[in-house]
Amino acid sequence: MPQLIVSLLRTLMDKSEAQKVLSEQLARFGQRTYSELLALVESGHVEDFEIRGASGTTYQVEVQFFWDDKPRGAVRVIGSIDDGGLRAFVPLTQTFLVSRPESVKA
Repeated sequence: MPQLIVSLLRTLMDKSEAQKVLSEQLARFGQRTYSELLALVESGHVEDFEIRGASGTTYQVEVQFFWDDKPRGAVRVIGSIDDGGLRAFVPLTQTFLVSRPESVKA
């Protein structure tokens, strides 16, 4: 049993690198307009892709789009990342909100 624990510890994801990769990917969506994000929420769109980190580790990234509290209100963007190992069960996540501009009717 101790060998299993040692083996698992060797395969732990580099949290610092994973957070950096996820931040970079979420920044792409942070540059989108509210109207563009609105379309992603209403279509139920999910971005799901793999990307390689500087260390050579391949990460799975998923980005989802939701209404934060009510339809046509603020958009919540949630990103998650894992390396296919143990973190796949509890991925690291980041989130941000985009408020509805006053010029966009509810």
